[in-house]
Amino acid sequence: MLHCHNNKMAVASALLVGLVLAAALSACHDGQQPAASLYAEAVKYRTAGQFSAATLVLKNLTEQAPNDAAARSLLANVYLDTGDALSADKEIRRALALGDAKATALPILARSLLLQGQFQKLLDETEQQARAKEPDLLSLRADALLALGKLDASRALYNSVLDAHPGFVPALIGLGRMSYVEGKAEQAADYGARALAAAPDNTEALLFKGDLLRAQNKGAEALATYDRVLALHPSHRSAYIEKAYLETALGKYDAAQADLAKARELTPSSVLVAYTQALLDYSKGDDNAALESIQKVLRVASEHMPSVLLAGAISQRSGSLYQAEHHLRHYLEKNPDDLLARKMLASVLLRTRHAPDALSVLEPAMTDQQQDVQLLALAGESFMQARDFGRAADYFGRASKLDPTAAGLRTSLALSKLGKGQHAAAISDLQAATKLDVNSLQAGIALVRTELDLKHVDNAFAAVLTLEHAQPASPAAVDLKGIVYIAKGDAKLARASFERALVIDPAYFAAAENLVRLDLDEGKRAAAQAQLLRFLGKNKNSVEALSALATLAVADKKEEDATRWLTQAVAVNPNAINPSANLIAQYLRTGQNEKGLNLARKLRVSHPDDPNLLDLLGKAQLASGERNNALSTYKTLASTLPRSAQLQMQVAALELVAKNDLAAEDYLKSALAIQPDFPAAQVALAELYVHKRRFALALMTAGQLRDKHPLASAGYQLEGDILVSQGKLAEALPFFEKAFTYTRKNELLIKIAGAQRAVGKPDDAARRVNAWIAEYPQDLRVQLFKAQTLVADKQYKPAIAQLEAIVEHSPKNIIALNNLAMAYLLGGDARARQTAERALALAADDAMVMDTLGWILLENGADERGLQLLQRASAQAPDARDIRYHLAVGLFKTGKKDQARKELQLALAGAAAFEQAGDARAMLKQID
Repeated sequence: MLHCHNNKMAVASALLVGLVLAAALSACHDGQQPAASLYAEAVKYRTAGQFSAATLVLKNLTEQAPNDAAARSLLANVYLDTGDALSADKEIRRALALGDAKATALPILARSLLLQGQFQKLLDETEQQARAKEPDLLSLRADALLALGKLDASRALYNSVLDAHPGFVPALIGLGRMSYVEGKAEQAADYGARALAAAPDNTEALLFKGDLLRAQNKGAEALATYDRVLALHPSHRSAYIEKAYLETALGKYDAAQADLAKARELTPSSVLVAYTQALLDYSKGDDNAALESIQKVLRVASEHMPSVLLAGAISQRSGSLYQAEHHLRHYLEKNPDDLLARKMLASVLLRTRHAPDALSVLEPAMTDQQQDVQLLALAGESFMQARDFGRAADYFGRASKLDPTAAGLRTSLALSKLGKGQHAAAISDLQAATKLDVNSLQAGIALVRTELDLKHVDNAFAAVLTLEHAQPASPAAVDLKGIVYIAKGDAKLARASFERALVIDPAYFAAAENLVRLDLDEGKRAAAQAQLLRFLGKNKNSVEALSALATLAVADKKEEDATRWLTQAVAVNPNAINPSANLIAQYLRTGQNEKGLNLARKLRVSHPDDPNLLDLLGKAQLASGERNNALSTYKTLASTLPRSAQLQMQVAALELVAKNDLAAEDYLKSALAIQPDFPAAQVALAELYVHKRRFALALMTAGQLRDKHPLASAGYQLEGDILVSQGKLAEALPFFEKAFTYTRKNELLIKIAGAQRAVGKPDDAARRVNAWIAEYPQDLRVQLFKAQTLVADKQYKPAIAQLEAIVEHSPKNIIALNNLAMAYLLGGDARARQTAERALALAADDAMVMDTLGWILLENGADERGLQLLQRASAQAPDARDIRYHLAVGLFKTGKKDQARKELQLALAGAAAFEQAGDARAMLKQID
């Protein structure tokens, strides 16, 4: 349970909640009354506990007299009565701005900040006025110091108040709370008694007494004390809240709900009513209602630590693990000694497979003297995940000695021994676990599966019979028996076991799933579907069955059926992540990008930080062309999962697409800081350095990759690429050759051949290429490279023959068609234009294709259409300098000399050479 009243820290937390409740108490303003009748009416309503009526009257008054500081001050007090700290904060600040006396206004502001959990802000904003030694304000400052854990400073301030004002109740109660936090229960009770002696009917003193009685497990006496408060002040919302809080802990849910209803009538917008309602809903197992209530609290008081802890617990139980991690980490920052929260966070991290982080969370509490069985078990599980089976066995062993009757611990100990390869010892422990608790499914299942993993089929069968005998009404045991029958090669008896499991529990989907697998293994797809439909007929809201039917439909290429089944799955629970995520993925896979995007946006309202949903939303945005929105989404995802190097890389890639080089560099460096051995990020960072002409850094990055992976090709290839970008092809060649010895791939072969040609070894390059094609005749990429080299060497006829063969084999290969059109043009073949037109029909927006056809049209005298295509091509690929040159030619031929001059100047502005640079210079000279 989240709130265990035997747990001292939980009690201390409850007492601190009481501290925040105290902020709601306030005194009437003593200032001169404007609009006397309205003001007096509001005071009357407030005194009677009719806070809504008082609020309405005061709102009317402040509308009539917006500069009335006293009215705003009283309104702030009423808001505090109802627990609306933000509105109280707003009104009292207006009162202060209008000249309300700080001596009376600042305590109200301090209470509002205390109720919001803004403890440091309270101290900062009341520091000057604190010099006036006003006891109410000083006690509130001491409360804030106590909440921040600054016990010495808080104690000194409380004592200074009592020195000047003996018997001042808020200071006595503050010292009482501090004493309890320090583990001094008797001293806490003494301070409480002194407060009641000074003011027997003081509600805060009575509430503190009730808190102490509750901490001592004296529930009936605590409830009686809260009832005494209500007898004195029937409209005291805090007493109703405390009663509901205690009744929730005692399992008296109906009584708790009734008291909360009374508190809500008095203060509909109270943060603490919402918190206690969330706690009640959580205790009853209604996570959706609990989450809705706790979100209301956190929107108003994000630093209210009990609410942060409860939000973590709700998220953990409902499966929103990354949200749970966020809340629990935030809570532990403020409460590092809370062992319960530490164990909860470690459990969450283990469920998300982050064992090293779980160990770091547990480490402060993992002493040699640690006697907490649960903590030791969590440490054992962490080491299990980290595959440190020796230390896992050590911690599970310590936990098992502390609780030798716990079958679950003995089971975990067995599994850790299994990881160490101690099979006999592991099976012995599993057998012992099943004897410790004959009703333990976990131990029995672990024993059967271990025997199966070790190929001890007969032992597994004996163990499953024992389990079935102990659990005759368990569908899991009978289902497991079917799995053992499969291992024995008896599909008929396996089927009978699965069917019997469904007779025991018609909603046990695992058995239905196993029957479907049997049908699929036997090639009976129709029978598999029928099995799922039968299960669905008895379990109309089975998301598992609907999802399985969708999976079958996808495999059978029945996309409409798959979408229909997934839509039905979503309808079962529209706010659940997994069914909606599957439907979004289906929409994207079938090209229904807008539907996927709309569903992802809709679901994100209720799951703002769910990683799977954010990823799907980003994919949907990319598919819909919303690159900037996708970048924003993936940034959010990267901050949600800050340990994911892959996500940092994803954001970097999107920043590169957006040409945000500096941001991309930062994300790539972050990826490498998280995962230093991340070749893709190292390559991307080196390429970015090359783009920015920071060659030394690029080569250093490549060297690091090569040193880390000396027997892999990536580092050598990267270094070769960097040298090529510097025009150092002779130096690059040996790196490509070295890379090729580790990875024989066509990309490297082409780079080697290209470098050989560049350094004057065309025959060597040709031999390498021809040998490859002989070995891999279907490799079109190398065939295309060979054709390009033939064109470059002005061997047009063999180039045309090569390209025609490729096009015959692959008629829709855009690159082959485009290159064939250019080869026809250069070889004087009239088929150039019609071939280029074919390429354009297949790729209307491809800059390379538009450039080729545009150039051919210029050569054939169709200048205007050629110019239009070249303008589109240049707009599509503004950095392609050969296209700019072709465009300049088109402009010149159509009489646009000034525009032609501009395009030639742009084409010649870059540092790197391009094939037609000489022609461009000659043409520019001709124009000038």
